[in-house]
Amino acid sequence: MPELVFFSGTMDCGKSTLALQMAHNRSARGLSGLIFTRDDRAGEGKLSSRLGLVTDAVEAAPGLDLYAYVVGQLSRGGKVDYVIADEAQFLAVEQIDQLARIVDDLELDTFAFGITTDFRTKLFPGSQRLIELADRIEALQVQAMCWCGERATHNARTVGGEMVVEGEQVVIGDVDRPAEEVGYEVLCRRHHRRRMTSAAAHAVALSPDVLPVAEV
Repeated sequence: MPELVFFSGTMDCGKSTLALQMAHNRSARGLSGLIFTRDDRAGEGKLSSRLGLVTDAVEAAPGLDLYAYVVGQLSRGGKVDYVIADEAQFLAVEQIDQLARIVDDLELDTFAFGITTDFRTKLFPGSQRLIELADRIEALQVQAMCWCGERATHNARTVGGEMVVEGEQVVIGDVDRPAEEVGYEVLCRRHHRRRMTSAAAHAVALSPDVLPVAEV
């Protein structure tokens, strides 16, 4: 039976890499897939991985009916054996419903990839709807790591190198942006609660208050 599967994890845990690998494996077996993405780091209409892999995709802009798009492809004689949706957290709730309809009405396996919570630890609406509708939810096996070495479970937004907890839910950035720009870092829950990014931890380590005092 076809399924709607939600692959979730923090930033930097290999979601897009897995999406690209799944597409490659199926293509090698003669299957044709339709790939949707939204606000990818490589630009509009691209699915990219931090490992440098990239492929063309359909930009799932606000208002795009994903179900109707797939039906249109099939109606024009296109071959669609499966659907991939990357950056699924950015999709609207109704677009997630459309992914479910692709599975149920068109009987196509559909794989969604995305992060679950935002920099405030709040669920993205798209991710929440996937949790409600998905046949399966798979946690990525590659674990992102906090600067302290523990498993990273939270996404932190930084501005000018400092962690922020207020602002728009969607602001495009990445984990390797310069410190002066809007960027993101993955942290364990303890350090997310303390707003202790790697830069902040480095600053504390260099503070005279924590350095050993030489005896005289």
